Amino acid sequence: MRRHVRWGLVVAVVLALAGLTGLGVPALADPGPQLPLPVPQPHRDYAPLDRPGPALQVTDAALAAALDCTADVDDASRPPVLLIPGTTLTAEENFSWNDERAFRSSGRPYCALTLPNHAMSDIQVSAEYVVAAIRAVHERSGQRVAIVGFSQGGMIGRWALRFWPDTRTQVGEVVGIDPSNHGTLDAYPVCAAAGCAPAFWQQQTLSAFTTALNSGTETFAGIDYTQMWTPTDEVVVPNLGPRPSSQLTTGAGRRANISTFDVCPGHLADHLSMGSFDALAHALVVDALDHDGPARASRIDRAVCLAPLQPGVDPATFPARLATYTAGIASQVALYPHVLAEPPLKPYVLGGSAR
Repeated sequence: MRRHVRWGLVVAVVLALAGLTGLGVPALADPGPQLPLPVPQPHRDYAPLDRPGPALQVTDAALAAALDCTADVDDASRPPVLLIPGTTLTAEENFSWNDERAFRSSGRPYCALTLPNHAMSDIQVSAEYVVAAIRAVHERSGQRVAIVGFSQGGMIGRWALRFWPDTRTQVGEVVGIDPSNHGTLDAYPVCAAAGCAPAFWQQQTLSAFTTALNSGTETFAGIDYTQMWTPTDEVVVPNLGPRPSSQLTTGAGRRANISTFDVCPGHLADHLSMGSFDALAHALVVDALDHDGPARASRIDRAVCLAPLQPGVDPATFPARLATYTAGIASQVALYPHVLAEPPLKPYVLGGSAR
């Protein structure tokens, strides 16, 4: 068994323990009452695709403090990357020990965005940070921004593009690593026992947030979308079968939906390894960034299927970094304050006049 498979299983166990015991969900041996099936959202009138986005409510100081960029982003010679972390994570926890090291080594300009409250609070508020970051990075670089995000971070850029149309001319690529584009069924049992973090409610498969995110269209003309996922994902569920949650299928944007099995049949990776050290996931990110259009599975060197770690990850410090990564996730899942319902949609999301 390859090393990254063993570490992936460790990650899955840690997350499962955090999600099941830390949130008080009944043990598998005592399932308790059956959970109701997810209920579709009623039909709603959503904002027109071309309606200007609302003014940002987060302070300029908070928005600026959340963005950390390399010096070569200014007047960059190629599109800079905007790294956006997943739920429970800061940018430092998600990217400092892997992608950031790899990008610095290859001379690729990038910015890392830290969402508020470990990306656990209302995603509609977190999206304001993404909007501000897109605008700032585009202005500083003079280039269209390439968004690279993990999990929620791979999805939240689409919320910015959907409800702030001015950002669509400032973004050239959206690369999602196991993105929660259509939510996850896993969020239902997590929230059922005693509530959960706002971002967990919003990433339920049929939440009001997820329904609004995908209203009108999933992609926009002029933007390339690379969405990758592992069929053995235990967090964004389901990511296998005919309708993986991470895939995008509508709209005028150029799209690539790539399963890890498309490149490496039988490739065993879990959700958290894809966003931190999986060599295949990183290879697909780089392929998307280095070519016109989205990534192509056919361009990936199959030698990556045997690589235990992605570029940028130091084998000597990897065990300690992985332990810190998973422990932080477990802590956030277990201890972040719970709410008993999904945050209501902001007025700008709905049809009628913007308020």
